[in-house]
Amino acid sequence: MRLLGNIIWFLFGGFMIAIEYFIASALLMITVIGIPFGLQTIKMGLLSLWPFGSRIKDNENGLGCLNLIMNIIWIIIGGFWISLTHLFWGIVLCITIVGIPFGKQHFKLIRLALFPFGKEVVAGGF
Repeated sequence: MRLLGNIIWFLFGGFMIAIEYFIASALLMITVIGIPFGLQTIKMGLLSLWPFGSRIKDNENGLGCLNLIMNIIWIIIGGFWISLTHLFWGIVLCITIVGIPFGKQHFKLIRLALFPFGKEVVAGGF
């Protein structure tokens, strides 16, 4: 089921979302200051390629205060607007029964779009 969900997701929008994240990542990485933010958009792009079977977990690397500061900067710069986009598409997709699994994936992306620092994506494969 995960394979079928990922294929449908990829064909009907997941690829475009990932391309947007990768373009944003390349633009952020032009400057030295933007590199940490660019790495986070790569993380979101990879999750948006194959979200079914993947999950988000807290990274226990001991950078709690730095992660908090970077997440606050991230929310101010653009994380809030990215999460609103995922919220909108999640609600739109959940209107129909067929779209509910895809809406749930957008709701999963909201969590990562708001607070990407200190999180890691655990891929479950296909």
